[in-house]
Amino acid sequence: MWRCGSLRALGPLRRLRGGNTRHKVRRWSSSRACERALQYKVGEKIHGFTVNQVTSVPELFLTAVKLSHDNTGARYLHLAREDTNNLFSVQFRTTPMDSTGVPHILEHTVLCGSQKYPCRDPFFKMLNRSLSTFMNAFTASDYTLYPFSTQNPRDFQNLLSVYLDAVFFPRLRELDFWQEGWRLEHENPSDPQSPLIFKGVVFNEMKGVFTDNERIFSQHLQNRLLPDHTYSVVSGGDPLCIPELTWAQLKQFHATHYHPSNARFFTYGNFPLDQHLEQIHEEALSKFQKIEPSTSVPAQKPWDEPKEFQITCGPDSFATDPAKQTTVSVSFLLPDITDTFEAFTLSLLSSLLIAGPNSPFYKALIESGLGTDFSPDVGYNGYTREAYFSVGLQGIAEQDVETVRTLIDRTVDGVVEKGFEDDRIEALLHKLEIQMKHQSTSFGLTLTSHIASCWNHDGDPVELLQLGDLLVKFRQCLKDNPKFLQEKVKQYFKNNQHKLTLSMRPDDKYHEKQAQMEAEKLKQMVGSLSPKDKQLIYEKGLELRTEQSKPQDASCLPALKVSDIEPTMPITELHVVMAAGDTPVQYCAQPTNGVVYFRAFSSLNTLPEELRPYVPLFCSVLTKMGCGSLDYRQQAQQMELKTGGMTVSPHVLPDDSHLDTYEQGVLFSSLCLDRNLPDMMHLWTEIFNSPRLEEEDRFRVLVRMTAQELSNGVPDSGHLYAAIRAGSSLTPAGGLQETFGGMDQVRLMKSVSEMADITPVLRKLPLIQKHLLNCNNMRCSVNATPQQMAPAEQAVGSFLRSLRRSQREPAHPHVVEKPAHGGSDGNRQACGSQMVRKLITDPAFKPCPTKTHFLLPFAVNYVGECVRTVPYSNPDHASLKILARLMTAKFLHTEIREKGGAYGGGAKLSHSGVFTLYSYRDPNSVETLQAFRKAVDWAKSGKFTQQDIDEAKLSVFASVDAPVAPSDKGMDHFLYGLSNEAKQVHRERLFAVTRDSLVAVSHAYLGTASSTRSWAILGPENAEIAKDPSWVTR
Repeated sequence: MWRCGSLRALGPLRRLRGGNTRHKVRRWSSSRACERALQYKVGEKIHGFTVNQVTSVPELFLTAVKLSHDNTGARYLHLAREDTNNLFSVQFRTTPMDSTGVPHILEHTVLCGSQKYPCRDPFFKMLNRSLSTFMNAFTASDYTLYPFSTQNPRDFQNLLSVYLDAVFFPRLRELDFWQEGWRLEHENPSDPQSPLIFKGVVFNEMKGVFTDNERIFSQHLQNRLLPDHTYSVVSGGDPLCIPELTWAQLKQFHATHYHPSNARFFTYGNFPLDQHLEQIHEEALSKFQKIEPSTSVPAQKPWDEPKEFQITCGPDSFATDPAKQTTVSVSFLLPDITDTFEAFTLSLLSSLLIAGPNSPFYKALIESGLGTDFSPDVGYNGYTREAYFSVGLQGIAEQDVETVRTLIDRTVDGVVEKGFEDDRIEALLHKLEIQMKHQSTSFGLTLTSHIASCWNHDGDPVELLQLGDLLVKFRQCLKDNPKFLQEKVKQYFKNNQHKLTLSMRPDDKYHEKQAQMEAEKLKQMVGSLSPKDKQLIYEKGLELRTEQSKPQDASCLPALKVSDIEPTMPITELHVVMAAGDTPVQYCAQPTNGVVYFRAFSSLNTLPEELRPYVPLFCSVLTKMGCGSLDYRQQAQQMELKTGGMTVSPHVLPDDSHLDTYEQGVLFSSLCLDRNLPDMMHLWTEIFNSPRLEEEDRFRVLVRMTAQELSNGVPDSGHLYAAIRAGSSLTPAGGLQETFGGMDQVRLMKSVSEMADITPVLRKLPLIQKHLLNCNNMRCSVNATPQQMAPAEQAVGSFLRSLRRSQREPAHPHVVEKPAHGGSDGNRQACGSQMVRKLITDPAFKPCPTKTHFLLPFAVNYVGECVRTVPYSNPDHASLKILARLMTAKFLHTEIREKGGAYGGGAKLSHSGVFTLYSYRDPNSVETLQAFRKAVDWAKSGKFTQQDIDEAKLSVFASVDAPVAPSDKGMDHFLYGLSNEAKQVHRERLFAVTRDSLVAVSHAYLGTASSTRSWAILGPENAEIAKDPSWVTR
């Protein structure tokens, strides 16, 4: 997977969240894992490694052990923490000097087989032989990272063995290079008369990446601002340059970059370090000697004067005003990221400059009305050796470029002169405090991503984690020098000559020109081929297709057994009480580290049909327009000072026993430090009782930002939009999901954002408010420590008593009341009181097949086919869930990715009972639909083994048993009404799935005549679809 600029976030303010997955409630203390790590002594020798440093990092509840390998110089960092979700990663500094995508193609190819594991594609096969909670690989601008995580010790050793052999001893076969990178091949490999075309997984992936105008802008920004070395090229590969890469160059890049002397190893969690070190030394490092890798990135030579560049992109598919599609930003080169405190300071400074409606650049740019949203890559970027800061606007008129530049310069001058209010700085530091306390289940992955860039350039990763020390130093600098931040702005922005102005305007013929350049490249390469070359290409194409079609023997790979899966699921203790009379509140005591999590779900049953499309917009703006005596700026300030965020989102919750029954509503979510609970609940009281929904200028700004964000997200999520559209005609819930979150919503928001008079839409907000912001048909939940439950009960009770009541009738005639049972054994007594969900049912609903082609200027397709099957509580649901994984691993992966060249594809079953087949960044469309049909035929034929079934079960249970954060425990019961008992029944059905049941559900639900299905494609023009009258083009 390629990531331009790596895993983006705001430096130290990225979500540093823990992952305590133990089920017993306990207070945080020095854990066994940390205590064990503190026993190591500097200078101690362990399995070929020497301990260099042992440091306690109490703010993150971990102990850091830094080591080096004696023979190779490989670096190692272990973070011991009482977290069962253990993670490993190895990263190499990879510094390409051209845009052929060599590090990216190498990342794909090393995972295609190794000396110890010579089967085809062991990486994807291990997804089904493991209980991993994460497996992937990332190519950034200057490093390549291979991480995995799991909760099972044996699984950890298995995956570690496969990963080590893959990166250090890959086979790197030419066939794998052709498949994963690029190749010339006949359009139909079996027909030597069909035209030769470019194929390859990475080739198609990068064509898909650069369909996204934001990616185009970000890539050019980095290339132009840092032009002297590796950052001047596209590490993921430019589709026009990828065909210049040879197999020999790929192997040479591996030899020079994938060596232990150029490697950094990372482990995290509560598994013993000694075992990791022994396995890594024995299986890999003992076979190497130290070299001096020449992979370092030199410092960028600073400019003597600012520079300007103009680029072009494709037009915005969703904009009706072509005159306002220009993007411009001004970017500044900043110091080396290995200066940890300076990087920390500049990251905080970036947040003060751009984050929220009180920031100076938000006021100057977003509220100017000139554009729709900030330019891509806004803020501090610390993923290159020298960091940079960028700010600008997208969605502007071309003639306003100079105006935006002037506003940026004027804003910098204003900050140098006036500085920042103390409350804004305190709000930012509060945000950092709450992010350190908040726990997630992927903390190890967050940490390895957080340190990767700094460590890659020989910075100190442990220093980067000591946020407490950095915070103390930052406060001291502010105390010693009140103009500390103003002087930084003057130094790095006002007086910085290394300043780039980059503008991007749409070109109606952009995609046509890209296609023409590709065609010319192809013509040039084909024209240089001799008849012998062409014959060889034909034979190679047949050889690759034969290889891809062979039965796959994965017996050399390690695997867990189904018997390794826990037979029962852990119990989550819940207690439900009635507050303010008749509002149920679910309490879940968890080790939340002093953070309180509050949620409320409010029904939309009384809302008139014509207001439904505007519910997502209402949710988006509700907490951003002011409330009570607070205007929107004051409200934003209070939210930052007193909470970790307050969000509102529409939800369509399927019933677990009826396909045509669902719950519709809005989820209100927030978190805060326990000391701020009364303030957070007071803010919710004001938002519910006195929202300010009348300020037109503020509303217009929010509408433009929301619309821009939605349309920018389509290229990255095209497969999800295709699936939502395809499922919209199969169930009543599916239709509402399309309204709330499908292409209909994207287009509605774009049209609203371009209205000359937005008042008619603004007037809908108070109408929605009347139906939604009351305590009728509401339920709440609280996750907190046991000590915080009494104060939480009091605060939530006060909030509920303050809310108005409404006696409106449901807008839909068919409402079904359904109790949500819960508790330790699924009965009412264990849970206390009951929550009753009011579901909508539609007895007259008739599912119907539809075919929709969204015509978009993309170079690739996103294909979805949905089939109506059975809901969660139906015994066949378990078989269909296993079948989806089986079809993905054993058929669709080969057909869609390996043979078809798409970046991804597969099958999945939703909780609601919609079975989806999909592809992602796919050069094909009609051929992919044919592959879907073949997949169903394959499933019906039962051509799979018991080993295949067991592997599918392992993969499904890896998801079912994925760790749940303390903040999210009990949410299955709160949202879906699922009891522990119901989940255990489903678990037992998954264990019981057999070959016969898989074949039976294939025939019963996926056979073409037996179920209703629909299709959707997002992608370019297609002649075959255009002449088929059953397809509707949008």
